Amino acid sequence: MHTDHSIGHRLRELREWRGLTQTVLADLAGLSRSHVTNIENGRRAVDKRSVLEALAAALRVAPSELAGQPIPRSDQLSSEAHAGIAAVEAALSDYELGQPADTPARPWDSVLADIRKLNTELRPRADYIAQGLLVPRLLSDLHASYNDDPKNRRQVLEGMMHVYRSAEVLTKNQGVQGLPQLAAFHARRVAEELGGLHWLGLATWIKLNATSGSGKARNYEQISRAISDLEPHMASPEVMQVHGMLHLYGALAKATQKDRSSTEAHLDEAASVARRLPDDVNLFGYMYFGRTNVDIWRVSLHVELGDGAKVAEIARDVRPENIPSAARQGMFYADLGRGLASDIRTRPQAVAALAKAERIAPQRVRTNPFVRETVNDLVRKAKHDSVGRELRGMAYRMGVTA
Repeated sequence: MHTDHSIGHRLRELREWRGLTQTVLADLAGLSRSHVTNIENGRRAVDKRSVLEALAAALRVAPSELAGQPIPRSDQLSSEAHAGIAAVEAALSDYELGQPADTPARPWDSVLADIRKLNTELRPRADYIAQGLLVPRLLSDLHASYNDDPKNRRQVLEGMMHVYRSAEVLTKNQGVQGLPQLAAFHARRVAEELGGLHWLGLATWIKLNATSGSGKARNYEQISRAISDLEPHMASPEVMQVHGMLHLYGALAKATQKDRSSTEAHLDEAASVARRLPDDVNLFGYMYFGRTNVDIWRVSLHVELGDGAKVAEIARDVRPENIPSAARQGMFYADLGRGLASDIRTRPQAVAALAKAERIAPQRVRTNPFVRETVNDLVRKAKHDSVGRELRGMAYRMGVTA
């Protein structure tokens, strides 16, 4: 049974607002009428980016209008995380590089300690509550330091890149519209000040992550240009890491378009770059690019391609714990669970994987629209059976069932 929290409910509202019939919407989105009907009635989950983006394009709205990601009142963690967004928004709106700051800079050692805490503790844990408190303060400190502490200016700019990246992630993953793109805009300005293709490439990566609709042609063109710009400079390990991550985004764009051969080509290129790096996990930009991260992406991309429970074979030898990030580990198990949920024979394993994902990174997993749709769909399909305690608990905490 779907509720106001489901994509199906929002789809019906937006379709009626546009004055479209289900048949017309289905034709515009390249889907069957029954597919649209089943989504609206809660009988079919929207658990792939390609379907979400096709429907959004047909309705002429942003995919986030459909994904919604409301904060369920039953989930105190998500509600508390969302409460800090206003201060983050104010900081993103108020501070601009080079403009006079309202407050004096704190001692640089103190600011630097907080940047390290953000990068090595709060971001890896996907602790959006703590990040929401720290990010506005750090942006104030860093902009003041940029003006008042010229001897540390390069470190200040590098710190800004990390803080704007954090702002982009925590706002995007809580379903806030506009702010991820604003954070990415600031990151681009900082990268231009820093100079260096690795920083400019990182800014492009942040923008791509912030932008909904990775499969859009203009986004893929931007990915392709950025990859080409970096290719002559692959002697730099930092450039290699950005280059590899951009190939993973290229793979995502093509998987969203159901272009399997191009998806695999980008994955193969990313894997080739990863093998040339000395370490499995590399830390430029805290992207964690390397062999394990490519394997994690491979699982996610094959879920997007519709390979369903077959992803279990791909995931078998992946060791997500190699990456020091609960967020990445949690989303690995979330994507694995989404894949396993497509086959009735592997649904118990799907519930176990989704539960593990939630335990590892609750603030990251509970607001993910594809995870929420999958959990809602699992509950619906189990309505005539004994729904497991684990599944009922997840559904309650995500606020996706009545």
